Amino acid sequence: MIRRIARPMLAAPFIVDGIEMIRRPQSRADVARPLVARYAGKAGIPNDPELLVRANGAAMVAGGALLAAGRFPRLASLVLSAAVVPQVALNDFWNETHAPARTAQRGKLLKNVGLLGGLLLSSVDTAGKPGLVYRAGMASDSVSRGLESTRREAKHTAREAKLETKLAALRAKNALG
Repeated sequence: MIRRIARPMLAAPFIVDGIEMIRRPQSRADVARPLVARYAGKAGIPNDPELLVRANGAAMVAGGALLAAGRFPRLASLVLSAAVVPQVALNDFWNETHAPARTAQRGKLLKNVGLLGGLLLSSVDTAGKPGLVYRAGMASDSVSRGLESTRREAKHTAREAKLETKLAALRAKNALG
């Protein structure tokens, strides 16, 4: 029940911010411009900050909607985690000299770091079901047990066949003899 309430709560800021980024990317594009100019060529992405801000906003809306609806929540959380990293990286808290602006920037940074932490927890939440690693380990154990059982049965069958062969030879010798 908690997941049904918490996931939409966690997703809401991403949906709202994502819509804002899609509709009005200019202010965020101005902040992202130096970072995009520095890494766009190296990362193989277009050097268009507005396009990248809109793409990040679209990822936030899509991931937020999936998370809120409870569809692919672990994948949605990973998408949102990737979408929030640029916001953490672009926060200029350390270089802000004006005290009220510095406080506001620090608040945004802490909010984004807290959301990132919640998303990382959500990305590993299996909703009480065994995770993939556990299930793969159990499948591996099951195959190993099956192979060991088959090996023992084959060894037992070979012993029985050997005894049957000896018994048949003794019967044949007695019949001739």
